[in-house]
Amino acid sequence: MNPIVSIIMGSTSDLKVMEAAAKFLDEFEIPFEMHALSAHRTPEKVEEFAMNAQGRGVKIIIAAAGMAAHLPGVIAATTPLPVIGVPVNSTLDGMDSLLSIVQMPPGIPVATVGINAALNAAILAVRILALSDDEISRKLLKYKDDLKKKIVDANKDFSKLNYKFKVN
Repeated sequence: MNPIVSIIMGSTSDLKVMEAAAKFLDEFEIPFEMHALSAHRTPEKVEEFAMNAQGRGVKIIIAAAGMAAHLPGVIAATTPLPVIGVPVNSTLDGMDSLLSIVQMPPGIPVATVGINAALNAAILAVRILALSDDEISRKLLKYKDDLKKKIVDANKDFSKLNYKFKVN
């Protein structure tokens, strides 16, 4: 089985954030790989990975980075594949990472999710894959229905709460 999604992180310390993406892809039975690559410490490995990802069957790259956060942009500059950036809160409440990833120059876009939002990155990857895969699309629609059900159930639970001035 070959990976169709790559989860790349700049440091092993990013794993605690990126596990949410891995768990979601696993739940959807989407083959993925995980690597630690650093735009600053192993730039040649990053370039090699990015240049060869499509040829290995990878369709989407989720790249996480904290601090200077160059990893998603460097990958996007070297591959034609869609790159989803996950800013990691390591300093400055993650704002440095967010701005470094989202503010890419014209021609080198990186789709960017919220700080530490690896789950949303995986959901976005699944949405992209669902465009050309009916089975993934079916699973995604069920996931979305389950999200709706959680809200409906929450409102039923809220209706049972008693407060002196609560009117519903």
